[in-house]
Amino acid sequence: MELNLKHLVSDTDRHGNVRFYVRMKDRPKVRIKEDPGSPEFLRAYQNAIVNGPAKSTKAQSGVSQGTLAWLGRQYMASTHFKSLDATAQRRRCAILLQCFEEPLKPGSELTFGQCPINRFGATQGRILRDRKAGKPGAARNRVKWLSTMFSWAVEEIKGVEFNPMRDVKKPSSKTDGFHTWDVDEVRQFSAHHKLGTMAHLAMSLMLFTGARRSDAVLLGRQHIRNGWLKFKPGKTRKSTQIVLDLPVLPILQRVIDASPSSDLTFLATSLGRPFASGNSFGNWFRERCDEAGLPHCTAHGLRKAGAVIAAHNGATDRQLMAIYGWASADEASVYTKQADQKRLAGAAMAFLVPD
Repeated sequence: MELNLKHLVSDTDRHGNVRFYVRMKDRPKVRIKEDPGSPEFLRAYQNAIVNGPAKSTKAQSGVSQGTLAWLGRQYMASTHFKSLDATAQRRRCAILLQCFEEPLKPGSELTFGQCPINRFGATQGRILRDRKAGKPGAARNRVKWLSTMFSWAVEEIKGVEFNPMRDVKKPSSKTDGFHTWDVDEVRQFSAHHKLGTMAHLAMSLMLFTGARRSDAVLLGRQHIRNGWLKFKPGKTRKSTQIVLDLPVLPILQRVIDASPSSDLTFLATSLGRPFASGNSFGNWFRERCDEAGLPHCTAHGLRKAGAVIAAHNGATDRQLMAIYGWASADEASVYTKQADQKRLAGAAMAFLVPD
């Protein structure tokens, strides 16, 4: 299983079992025995980072009661944090721990994790934000999750009276995110990865269902009944708890019928096994895009491509919400407004010509 966590290392024993450890400077290795990727694994990992055995008093000072790292430990042991799915826990944990490990000043041996909570204010929050100035998405995540942690603490931790991140503005994101495939790129991919290949099946599943890569790797024949695909998206499983019922398009059914698959999932590795995670599948799919001469394309871009195509074919906000499981029209309107602009401009451009 792919686990991109800082300080996490692994080895294989003589029986072929993979063992995970947290290894940090000036500290002994700490074995993580829980199931990889599980909430218990993440809590053990976080505890080893924040409160693991240290060789010096200085290392122990980073987890003194009342410090930012201590607060993070309380938050990650809370019911609120545990209610998140495993992927959300892992990502939030990694972002917060990275903040705790940041030096107070360049070259300083003191970290933000050692900062007393009552001395952490908006100024410190802006410093942590601005250290990711070149990556607006990462900067926004720091502000967002630190603010969430402090909002929880105001309600649950005695002595925390306000959220210091409330006055720290999130940087605006000037990027459109993942590249959205166009129809020619879909054709180019299909021409290289022919019908009957796993790559062609993967592209078709995501394009014609709108499934995220984390959901696509879990879909199998057991999810189809009477021509309808039914599944609960992992990203919203614990929030909106929406269940999607989508008709299987004839074009997708033809691809499924012509493609190999594992017993449990449509998508499988070269060994015939399901992918371990959405991340490992995403890396595999990127390689298939490279092979097709599309290095700028990704799995997530197919989800966006489907929304664009549907909107340009006349899908409404409500229809896009039903397909993609969006709880509000905000995201759907991004695509429908683009489509409306093109249609309206196409009909109105003739008015620019003098009679």
